[in-house]
Amino acid sequence: MPHSSVILHQMQIGPLQNFIYFIGDTQTKEVAVIDPAWDVDFLGAEAKKNGWTITNIFLTHGHPDHVNGIDKLQATHDVPVYISKHEAPFFTPKCKSLKKVEDGEILLTGNIEWKCILTPGHTPGCQCFKNEDILITGDALFIDGCGRCDLPGGDPRQMYRSLYHVLLKLPDSTIIYPGHNYGNTPFATLASQKKTNPYLTCESEQEFLEQRMGVGF
Repeated sequence: MPHSSVILHQMQIGPLQNFIYFIGDTQTKEVAVIDPAWDVDFLGAEAKKNGWTITNIFLTHGHPDHVNGIDKLQATHDVPVYISKHEAPFFTPKCKSLKKVEDGEILLTGNIEWKCILTPGHTPGCQCFKNEDILITGDALFIDGCGRCDLPGGDPRQMYRSLYHVLLKLPDSTIIYPGHNYGNTPFATLASQKKTNPYLTCESEQEFLEQRMGVGF
């Protein structure tokens, strides 16, 4: 579970079972909103109720169900928006104070560091945010699933590389916090996902593409 100095608040909001997160610093009470969408009034009220100040917006990717609250949130909170520099132009929101980040870049919420980890496949600029054992995966990795790769900008081969050469290299103790509530639990360890997630148990790239993604050769 999160270190005592880290704020991690998971909320299911909207018709697509989106998970939206506050992440931040218990000392400064500064938080970032990850993927603000659907119900911005609720997000504002939730931050106020907990005494948190929203200072940043972090985006895992640019799909509408993850970004449709940015304009309304920025109308009341003049804060920067961080997205991967690799995200497709047609998924990059046209908002003020947009900042494009590199793979491996460190972002701060208060004094808490979050590492951006590029995990393309669902979109070209899908990224995860990591602090110690916390990994917020957006639509790269779900509990017992992974993001679709058949939408514009999707690439099942990139998804394989992101899952097998990036995320599976992380420690077993890593806790996956996904972008949607599609599993039988809202979060899970990477160790457990290695056993139960069918997208993480393939013996080869070919098996992943053929059996899991339905991609022929």
